[in-house]
Parts: sequence; structure tokens; C-alpha cells
Amino acid sequence: MFRRILIANRGECAIRIIRSCQELGIEAVAIYSEPDAHALHVKKADLAVMIGPDPVKSYLNIHRIVNAALESGCDAVHPGYGFLSENPEFAEEVVRAGLTYIGPTPQAIRDMGSKTKAREAMIAAGVPVIPGSDGALESVEHALDLAREMGYPVMLKAAAGGGGRGIRRCDNDEELRENFIVTQREAMAAFGNDELFMEKCIVEPHHIEFQILADQHGNIVHLFERDCSIQRRNQKLIEIAPSTFLDSDLRERMGQVAVAAARAVDYVNAGTVEFLVDKDRNFWFMEMNTRLQVEHPITEAITGVDIVAQQIDIAAGNPLPFSQDDLSHHGFAIEFRINAEDPKNGFLPTPGKITRYHSPGGIGIRVDGCVYAGYEIPPYYDSMCAKLTVWAHDWKQAVRRSIRALDEYDIRGVRTTLPFYRHLAASEAFASGSFHTGFLDEHPELLDYKPFDAREDIAAAVAVAIAAHAGL
Repeated sequence: MFRRILIANRGECAIRIIRSCQELGIEAVAIYSEPDAHALHVKKADLAVMIGPDPVKSYLNIHRIVNAALESGCDAVHPGYGFLSENPEFAEEVVRAGLTYIGPTPQAIRDMGSKTKAREAMIAAGVPVIPGSDGALESVEHALDLAREMGYPVMLKAAAGGGGRGIRRCDNDEELRENFIVTQREAMAAFGNDELFMEKCIVEPHHIEFQILADQHGNIVHLFERDCSIQRRNQKLIEIAPSTFLDSDLRERMGQVAVAAARAVDYVNAGTVEFLVDKDRNFWFMEMNTRLQVEHPITEAITGVDIVAQQIDIAAGNPLPFSQDDLSHHGFAIEFRINAEDPKNGFLPTPGKITRYHSPGGIGIRVDGCVYAGYEIPPYYDSMCAKLTVWAHDWKQAVRRSIRALDEYDIRGVRTTLPFYRHLAASEAFASGSFHTGFLDEHPELLDYKPFDAREDIAAAVAVAIAAHAGL
């Protein structure tokens, strides 16, 4: 086992990894940019290293991060998610320095990071893929010819994309022409690669992903599925495990395909195989994420498996301690991404100072967060403040517990997604357990909620009354 691990990340992601390190008796080294000097992950780590003044570029400085790992006496590096987590050059540099990279091989990252290469690998392995282009699109004319052949709607996607970015739906020739150049620009800005490919658009699909663990000895298992269908602009908001849509037969078949997909590319460590499933329960491979997923806590909640601990154990060369037959899932878990965003204003980020913070508790409640009262949410990073995970024995109880936990959650000083989630969780639409990627478009009434917490209104009124009484 490792003695000391550098975590090449920040925020709640770094804190999550620190916790597993602590339970395994491993020292955790945090990195931070100058503006992050007072971040919670810096306080939680055994050692913290400042890697630069720039808020974003510092976390992308491969050589500085690797040197920090060497200088601090680390023997392994965990990339977390985001930043360099799917950068094969970073993984290569870590290995070249004589350190262990806690993740898949650089080649697997490279192959699965290219959506066109991933499609080719899955087709060769007999995994069902969505009908689409063979390789990258050569031009707008090539895209138009293919779209007319497949039939609209179609999806333009960045070949090097991920995280819901670089994706545009096109319903006709005109939209395809307009979106082609726009998507190319988005792809270049986000991924440094403007190659695009095209897929047939599956209308109102369920977004289902299977968690994979694969060791260095050829053992591969899945930890069942997560339903990530509640999204806005291809960005996940709420995730559920297991899916309320899949039956046991479909779950078994999709799990087997997910394992086959990982085996086809000699995958090692934790990964996620993502599928689209239509209303008739036909499913197709969409992509493979070669990293820990943001929503992994709900899988941990229903299986009892510490995925980060398994990542570390696998990287140390140990075999998986269980087989597929040993694994089972219990109850339902729901994850709410608590973001400093204003849903009433197109989910625009709302950085600022948190003046009050109180997280919920009780049985079946887990909070993975990185903020506290007095913390200034910076404008440079993802707007996530915390992830609220709720577990219960059945779906109905999970919904009720979510309503209670969301009501108990109190964040002041910045606008967050909490009021929106309170309204959504209490709705009949959510209680029905029927979700697809167009869920929010189908239920626009869910955005018709009171933008401010009533408790904040009361607190403000009391403050005004006190000030008036004091003659201020």
C-alpha cells in the first residue's frame, strides 16, 4: 500500500479522496492555487503545497504538480475528476517520474477520450452503438449528407468531448449548418480539438451509466447503474441509483455489456460506461469516462463499496476483494448537486461569500462539500458547493427523506439550487420516478418556484424591524 498520495484536484473532490486516504492510513497531500489558500481541502490534508498564483492554470500545470508530488515524498497521484483527470499526458508524466497513477493506463484514457476511437472499439467488441458517423466529420457538406441519410434529429458532438460540453442537437439542415461552426469553436475552446462526429438523436432517452471496477489481474465487475437523466443543457443535476426504469433482466444485460466494453480496451481501475436507453428499453453505448465520477456516492450508498479506496487498492496491484456474484444493491439513493447558481436566471453561477451554512443530518444522509460560513466562493471554478446524497429502503421513502433533508439544508449569502430542488422534490412529477433527459423541458412548472427561502425573508424582516426599533 502507498505511504503518501498527492491529490491533483481541489474542493469537494479532493476532500472526498482525503477521507479514504485517512481511513486507509495513507497521508494525503493537497495542492492549491494562491486564491485557494483558505479552501477546505487545504485544511483537511496532512500536507498542502501551493503550486502557483493563477486560479485555473495552476491546477493544469502538469510539471509543477508532478514535481510537487516528488518533492513532498509521494509515491502515487490521484487525479480526482475534472482538471487533468482525463489527460493522458498527465498520466504519462506521473508514470515517467516513477510514481503510480491512480487510474487507467494513459492509452486507455487516450482511446476512450476520443469518442470516434471509442465507437470503433465498441463496434469491434460487438457493443451496440448509436448509429452515426464513421470517424470525424470532414466538412459541413459531409455532415449534411449523413444527417439526411440517417434522418433528423441528429446530435453534433466534440470528438474529444465530455462532461456534456460540445454537444448540439440539430433538427434540420439550417440548424446543422449553424451549429457546425459553433460546436467546432466550443470543442476547440474546451478540449483543444475541433473534430466533430455525429450520432442519431435518441428522442427523450434515459441516460444510464454503469460503474466499473477492473484490477490488474483481469477481474472486472460492475457496481450496477446510475440514472443521470435529470439534466439541463446536457449537465447533470440529480442522479439516482438504481434506475427506477430498468428491470432486473435489462440491468443484467446492460451490466454484462458494460463489463465487456471495459474488457475490450483492457481497462484497469474505476470507470463508467454510459448508455442511452429508449422508451422500448433498447440501449446503446454512448461513451466511457476514464475517471471517478462526480455522482459516485450514490453507488457507494446502495452497494457499501468505497470506490475511491478500491481505486487506490487496484493501483497498488491488489486484486478485487469480490466477484460479481458477491455484489448486490439495496434501497435507493438520490444525489442533488448543490450549486451556487440561479435556476431562475438560466442557472448562471452566483459566486460570493457564504454568510451562513448548516448541512442536514440523520440516517441515510451524506454531504460531500467544500464550503463553510465565511467562505468566499470564487468565480474561477465549477459552481458546486456540495453534493447531498440521500439513501432509503425504497423510492417513496427516499423522496420523503430528500424533502426533509433539503428543507434542513441552509446556505445563505449566495443564491443556490436549493430552493429549486425543494420545489422539485416535493412535486408529483419527481415522486412518479419517471425520468428522461427531457424531464425538465416536459415540466417547466418545476422552475416556477419562490426564488428565496421563506426563512431568509423572515430573517431579513426581523433584521429590518430590529434596526428600525434601534433607530438605525
